[in-house]
Amino acid sequence: MKNRGNLIIISGFSGSGKSTIVNNLIKKYNQYILSISCTTRKIRIGEVDGKSYFFISVEKFEEMIKNNEFLEYAKYIDNYYGTPKFFVEENLNKGFDVILEIEIQGAMIVKNKYPNSKLIFVSTKDADTLINRLNQRGSNSKDEIKKRIRRSIDEAKEVKKYDYLLINENLEEAINKLNDIINNDDKKNKYNNNFNIIKNIQIELEKKIND
Repeated sequence: MKNRGNLIIISGFSGSGKSTIVNNLIKKYNQYILSISCTTRKIRIGEVDGKSYFFISVEKFEEMIKNNEFLEYAKYIDNYYGTPKFFVEENLNKGFDVILEIEIQGAMIVKNKYPNSKLIFVSTKDADTLINRLNQRGSNSKDEIKKRIRRSIDEAKEVKKYDYLLINENLEEAINKLNDIINNDDKKNKYNNNFNIIKNIQIELEKKIND
C-alpha cells in the first residue's frame, strides 16, 4: 500500500443515492476507507452505531466542538454532522484513500485544509427521480421532504465549486464511474461538462416547491 492515501470528498442531494454508491465502492475495492461521521440525528432502520455514524447527543457534539475534535462540522436540517480528525489522519497515514461523505459547507472547509483532495457531487439525472427516491424512503414526512427539496435547491447553486459530477442512474455503473474519477482524470464527469443537468434540476425543484 502507498505511504499516504488520498482524501476524497463526496456530497450529493438527499435522495441521490450517494451513501449506497460509497458503501458498495468500499465493498468492491480494498483501497478505500469511509470516514465515520458523528451526528445528532436519530438512527434510521438498518443503520448501526459506530459503523453508519457515531450517533451522539447534541451536548456531546457541542463538547467536541469546544475541544476542537472535528476536521469540519455543519448543521443540516436541525442536526449536527461532523468529521472526527483522528480517524481521517490515522487512515491516510496507513495508505488508505479516505472518503468523506459530507455536506457542501463542510466540504469547502476540508478542501481548504486539503487542497489536493477531489470534490465529487452525486446527483440523479432529473428532479422527478430525486423526489421519487425521497418519497420511497418511507422515513421522511411531507414536511421533511419539503425541507430536503428546499435544501437541494440551495445546494444546486453551490455544485459549481465541485470538480466532478456523478450522475447516479445505474448503481453498478455509478460505482465504476466513481472509482474511475478517483483514480483517473475522468474528463467526461467533470462538472464543467455537465452543469446543465444541475441547472435543470434546480429549475424543476423550484417549480415543484412553489406549486
